[in-house]
Amino acid sequence: MPPTLPATDTLRRRAHDALSRVGAEIPEGRGIQARTPITGEGLFALAAAAPEAVEEAVAAAHEAFLEWRAVPPPRRGELVRRLGELLREHKEDVADLITVEAGKIRSEALGEVQEMIDVCDFAVGLSRQLYGRTIASERPGHRLAETWHPLGVVGVISAFNFPAAVWSWNTAVALACGDTVVWKPSELTPLVSLACARLLDRAADDVGAPAGVHRLLLGGRAVGERLVDHPRVALVSATGSTRMGREVGPRVAARFGRSLLELGGNNAAVVAPSADLDLAVRSVVFAAAGTAGQRCTTLRRLIVHEDVVDALVGRLAGAYRKLPVGDPFDASTLVGPLVSLPALDRMQEAVGRAQAEGGKVLAGGQRRLADIAPDAAYVEPVVMRVGTQTGVVREETFAPILYVLTYGDFDEAIALHNDVPQGLSSSVFTRDQREAELFLSAEGSDCGIVNVNIGTSGAEIGGAFGGEKETGGGRESGSDAWRAYMRSATNTVNYSGGLALAQNVSFL
Repeated sequence: MPPTLPATDTLRRRAHDALSRVGAEIPEGRGIQARTPITGEGLFALAAAAPEAVEEAVAAAHEAFLEWRAVPPPRRGELVRRLGELLREHKEDVADLITVEAGKIRSEALGEVQEMIDVCDFAVGLSRQLYGRTIASERPGHRLAETWHPLGVVGVISAFNFPAAVWSWNTAVALACGDTVVWKPSELTPLVSLACARLLDRAADDVGAPAGVHRLLLGGRAVGERLVDHPRVALVSATGSTRMGREVGPRVAARFGRSLLELGGNNAAVVAPSADLDLAVRSVVFAAAGTAGQRCTTLRRLIVHEDVVDALVGRLAGAYRKLPVGDPFDASTLVGPLVSLPALDRMQEAVGRAQAEGGKVLAGGQRRLADIAPDAAYVEPVVMRVGTQTGVVREETFAPILYVLTYGDFDEAIALHNDVPQGLSSSVFTRDQREAELFLSAEGSDCGIVNVNIGTSGAEIGGAFGGEKETGGGRESGSDAWRAYMRSATNTVNYSGGLALAQNVSFL
């Protein structure tokens, strides 16, 4: 049978029904066009917030913060717990919207909602673990301590590729820490954000949280700029391109605010001679072709030892030729559409540049389904052999392109791996413990995520997520990333009855 895609009207009804089940209304109007990459066509015309709406949203969030910060943390955790319960109840609905608007295959869309549920569980536990510390004082009769307090209003700017999960990483943790949130989502995924915001509103009503603890702003660049520049936004957590980060970071710093930036990734895996090639192939194909190459942790460079490169590349090319590309709602599909035709143009331009610089396409690259969906961007993931790490290889192209390079000794592999501006995720496939430990050490990978015998994508929420260099340096979600959403205070308590100054200073 020839390949088929669902009609846009069918997708529109599916999105409408999902929104209705979560209790969200579609704000009809002008300014934002909700569309689906499955057909490339429009779904709903939505009202966009004016830049001036940022002032009202931040003011409401600040008023709510003055009340929310005084609520005991375990009580704040009850709001996050209720959000997690509602996400469990509406997992299929939110996943439907993610597939409709972001084009993710079904298992990945459901996985994104599960990630939201998991981070809610994490934040509920965190609400009872916002630990400070007691510090030894040099003065008798004194106690020195560190305490942590809510920070204020957190502005969250999220991207299309994880339209719900990244919001939840920030929002669940921020709420548990006593902050309030103003969210400016991607213009490409407004329906997902309407559903998420409505579920949180319902959770707030259920537990009696103050109005304004979370505000949603659907809008474009001007809305984002107002949020970034607002003096009452204590922390801006922004996910997107390095270009965006270059603008956001200095603007927030200029007003002495805080920023948490999750930017570009140009991730690599090293495959050593001792590697389990069956494991490597399965890991590489998911990391490079999953989500149609539209993860910040997507594997983009494969650095393979010259003794095993031919065997590995042959298996990879064979696997790539069998990847089912098409309707992401079809259970047999593994690669859905790119988010837009401009994304396809950028992919084709990068492949052309790599070929001009000596690269050779081994598999993939052909557009699919253009005859039945001319406005959609279905394409076969590409695997290419390149001789050196040329200019285009050192850039992040947000598409399923995998560049294969070779190395002779392990130090050369590490040097190649680190010789890019980005520093998000990395992995090594080896059964040599020395190589594995070296890759994990200070002399190894310079990324924020460093893995052994597993791919670069699919991080768990328990570990802090983020990278170095042009990736921004921020950390979200697990571990002690919560500290980014709070402020610390050093406390000295004198219970001695006398005055003892530090450093043996004598005065009066």
